[in-house]
Parts: sequence; structure tokens; C-alpha cells
Amino acid sequence: MRNVQRYPTEGPNALWQVYTTVSKWKTIRNFVFIQLTRYSPSLRFKNWVYRNVLGMKVGKHTSFALMVMVDVFFPEKISVGNNSIIGYNTTILAHEYLIREYRLGEVRIGSNVMIGANTTILPGVTIGDNAVVGAGSVVHKDVAAGSFVAGNPLRVIRESGVSGDT
Repeated sequence: MRNVQRYPTEGPNALWQVYTTVSKWKTIRNFVFIQLTRYSPSLRFKNWVYRNVLGMKVGKHTSFALMVMVDVFFPEKISVGNNSIIGYNTTILAHEYLIREYRLGEVRIGSNVMIGANTTILPGVTIGDNAVVGAGSVVHKDVAAGSFVAGNPLRVIRESGVSGDT
């Protein structure tokens, strides 16, 4: 199970109450900077914004491809290790607003990780070092270091330690 904190809400669904959980101005600022990074071809600029404006932990030589969408409300809950690649149009979420509750969870992506294009990473998951996530996957549970996973639902294609080429 994912490592998320659950916060019950009363009244209309939790998304209607979003601005009681996060500042409207923080959301607007984050949205503008995230949109700039989505379209920027400069990896240095992206990493600078992620680290210094959005408060993410981003390791050296990590690459975010075009159109990556990081969590607009809680980007500071995302960390990515060194020398990892986040593929085109990937979405990394640290929140879920549901009908009667919202959930928050840290997203930890290790070093030397490859995330394929069009992947969705849900809150509260850890992706271990040297893991590979196939394109189009939905990461709804932790991924062991060195393993290769893919799909929706997520399946282990190769476990860590099975092959020497991780």
C-alpha cells in the first residue's frame, strides 16, 4: 500500500476545499513556473526552478523531459536522486483529492532511475535506485531497486538482481 496521510473532509468533495489546504497564491505561482519548465528545453533551468522555486529535491544530472507535470499543490513532497530520467509527459502527483478525504504522500524516486514517457506516479510511492518504469505505466505501489516494471496495473517484468545489466 502507498504511504499516504489521509485527511477526512466534510461537505462537498475535497477538491472544492482545496484552498483550505494550500494557498491560492502558492498554487498560482507553482502553476506558472511548472508551465515554464514543461516547455523549456533547458535541463539546467528546469532543475533550478524545481529546486529553488518549487522546493523539490533534485539530484545532479537528473533530466526532466518536455511536458513533465509535477504536483502543482505540493511539489516540495517530490524528490528525485542523481542521474535519473523522467520521460516525456510524465505526471508526478503528491496529492489526491477524493469525495470525502484528501491524501498527501511523499514521492521518492531514486538515483539512476528511468521513467518512460506518459507515466503517472501516484502519491506515497518510492521508486528504488536503478529501477526502470516502462512507458505508459501507472505507478501505484513501491518499485524495488533494480527492477523493471510496466503497465496498468503495474507488473514486475524483471525483479532486482535477476540480471546483471541493471
